[in-house]
Amino acid sequence: MDGISASPISAGRCVSAWLNSVQEQVRGGDGGKAEPPGLPGCGARLAADNSTSHCSACARREAQVVHAPEKPVEFWATRQFREAFASRHFGRVLKAYRYAHNPPLTQARLARWLFMSQPQVSHLEGDRTPAPSDLVRLERWARALRVPEALLWFRFTSSPISESVERRGRSFGWFTVGASEPAADRVVGLPDVETLRAMTRTFRLLDNRFGGGHARSTVSQYLVAEGVPLLRAGRFRDGVRRELFGAVAEMNQLAGWMAYDMGDVEAGRKHLRLALQLCKDVGDDALAAEMLAGMSHHAAFFRSPLVAVDLARGARDNASRTGLGVLQAEAAVMEAHGLALRHDTRGAVAALRDAEALFSGAEGSVVPEWLGYFDAAYLSAKFAHTFRDLGRPDVAEGFARRSLEMTEGYERGRLFNTALLASILADLRRVEEAVEVGLSALRMAGNLTSVRTVRYLADVAARLAPFNREPAVEELFAEMRVMGIVGSAEGQDV
Repeated sequence: MDGISASPISAGRCVSAWLNSVQEQVRGGDGGKAEPPGLPGCGARLAADNSTSHCSACARREAQVVHAPEKPVEFWATRQFREAFASRHFGRVLKAYRYAHNPPLTQARLARWLFMSQPQVSHLEGDRTPAPSDLVRLERWARALRVPEALLWFRFTSSPISESVERRGRSFGWFTVGASEPAADRVVGLPDVETLRAMTRTFRLLDNRFGGGHARSTVSQYLVAEGVPLLRAGRFRDGVRRELFGAVAEMNQLAGWMAYDMGDVEAGRKHLRLALQLCKDVGDDALAAEMLAGMSHHAAFFRSPLVAVDLARGARDNASRTGLGVLQAEAAVMEAHGLALRHDTRGAVAALRDAEALFSGAEGSVVPEWLGYFDAAYLSAKFAHTFRDLGRPDVAEGFARRSLEMTEGYERGRLFNTALLASILADLRRVEEAVEVGLSALRMAGNLTSVRTVRYLADVAARLAPFNREPAVEELFAEMRVMGIVGSAEGQDV
């Protein structure tokens, strides 16, 4: 067996110890980082009349484990879970949950956590029709496995906040519209603020990986149920008001981005305007600059250059009072892109130089958590947009390639930057390269729910439309038609 010892079940030893030792041999003795489900066995010899794979002591301990362990956010952020939740079939969720473990959980073990029998779990997993619509049962199963409510297609009927969220947000927590404790009867403290920020981090992770459609309604509900009542409480511990307003502003900003991502421009504007007002109410120039920069970004995306430039200049004014070089660089590059859309080459290049100098001067400096996304890759993408819209794809190409050197976890951003490179290559009339990169972007789109994704890919198609008779372009357009990105007339938006 390639150096893996034979099963000691035949030798009559507790199976848990064998499973642990086999895993370590398979991994080459890496210290057993991924324990199999169940409590570690003792390796004791089994009694002659014991027909099970555990000794009596291990069996008793095993039987006492009746709750599924909490899982980190990353556990749920896989394609298998996404497809299972999208199917609204709880049996598929159960199967994805079991196989997300290494080795897979047994149906019998899952059944104990769900207070079901193994045949019932098997039936749920194998049933071709969705699981019952009985919300009581669905909620009970989801709670038993600690499935984050944000991922589900139904809402919970009560709202206990997870202890781990209160301990700095290492989990999703549970919530519904209508908190059980009226905010007016509370004194708002820093733990309330940290819970809001923990939820924002979680939703932002989902947004970056799967697009704005995945949790947008849940974010809005959470704002109404938790954020707004805290703002209205009127009773704050020392120094909490500013932090609270900032936390609610950050969640509104995320809700605004999600709305824009789904094509709901008006809702996006409302969220960002509210976020901006909250920042102004407590004199937070840094976060106000971030909101204005985001609004400028959206205006540029929707081809409103005058608005984009005005908002970017407002962002620069606010950022200049903060001493945050990275934030000032962001505002400057947003102004550059707006000026490029106005065909102001001199102004755009001057703003790019400012952005580059500010960003370089801030290297190694500490930035707020909400600004952590703005790195060299993000700056390069904005440079590429600016030079492309100035009609200089030859210069834009290098920046577009640099923009792909981004950190993990930004799947949607990687798609955007890949599509941007494809559009630049099309402008350079390097058709086969453009198609190859465009296909890469197209194949990233399967896991995303995002109107902006369609816009980016449709832009690639429009730039390749003059070459629509070339075989490579025909192949790309065929795949785009299947996904509804181009219509029957190649290169035209649906």
